[in-house]
Amino acid sequence: MSSYEIEIKSLLGSKEKADALRNKIVKKFGKQSVEKSKQLNHYFIGGDMTKFKKNFADKVSKDKLAVFEKTVDHGKKISVRTRRTDKDTILVVKASIDDTTSSNGISRMEFEQKLPMTLDELDKLLLDSGFQYQAKWSREREEYTLPGLHICIDKNAGYGYLAEFEKVVGDEKESDGAQKMLRSLMQEFDAEELKQDRLERMFAHYNGHWQEYYGTDKIFDIK
Repeated sequence: MSSYEIEIKSLLGSKEKADALRNKIVKKFGKQSVEKSKQLNHYFIGGDMTKFKKNFADKVSKDKLAVFEKTVDHGKKISVRTRRTDKDTILVVKASIDDTTSSNGISRMEFEQKLPMTLDELDKLLLDSGFQYQAKWSREREEYTLPGLHICIDKNAGYGYLAEFEKVVGDEKESDGAQKMLRSLMQEFDAEELKQDRLERMFAHYNGHWQEYYGTDKIFDIK
């Protein structure tokens, strides 16, 4: 069954704002268990989709193969990336279902598959499928799993502190309702939505200078 990720970002900037958001989450939902991890995320561009599907046909679990093929074959503006957390190596494929981008958009089809290999080995499979590196990202993530939604507070190289408010739905027709719910919660938390045009400018700047930021605490400010 396909899943659709509805995600809205808020640029927090400072540690103080990140702390304030944590306090508001606890005040509304009570004390929550938090999953913390350090992550490396490698973004790719290009690619031969025929080779891509062939190279991963025996890597994707049978119960996820239909979702993988649907995302690759029918999604718009496909974004392919690899991720290394403290525990897992993960292939991530996202495709927009609205007019925003698959890299940073609000409503997206999403496929994830944990794989028993190193990040370098997974990257090589993508490079062998005709992809090229777009950029490499690093972050520290705190993930709150709440009733019907996830909130992540990230400390990103380049961006600084960023919050992601996410709800996963089973039907793209539920996208509008999910967005309204997330925006209402963000307003309650005084978390300003990071507009798509500014987010795209930030994304483009990072992609052009990622070697300066990857694995560091350096940040920039793009209006």
